[in-house]
Amino acid sequence: MGGIEVKNLVFTYPGTSSETLRGVDLSVGEGEFLSLVGPSGCGKSTLLNIIAGLTAPTDGKVYC
Repeated sequence: MGGIEVKNLVFTYPGTSSETLRGVDLSVGEGEFLSLVGPSGCGKSTLLNIIAGLTAPTDGKVYC
């Protein structure tokens, strides 16, 4: 398998009750290009940090 796959990803910052990410599913094949766009605070950097292995998800899986 080449690329990255995200399955039902959930992330909640410690000490908060609201989910920053909920139910994220994503598949990016090897050699594909992806852009994440959205307003400030919507979870773009959090998602990238989880994919990079810098932050552990609350639930869900990342396959690289």
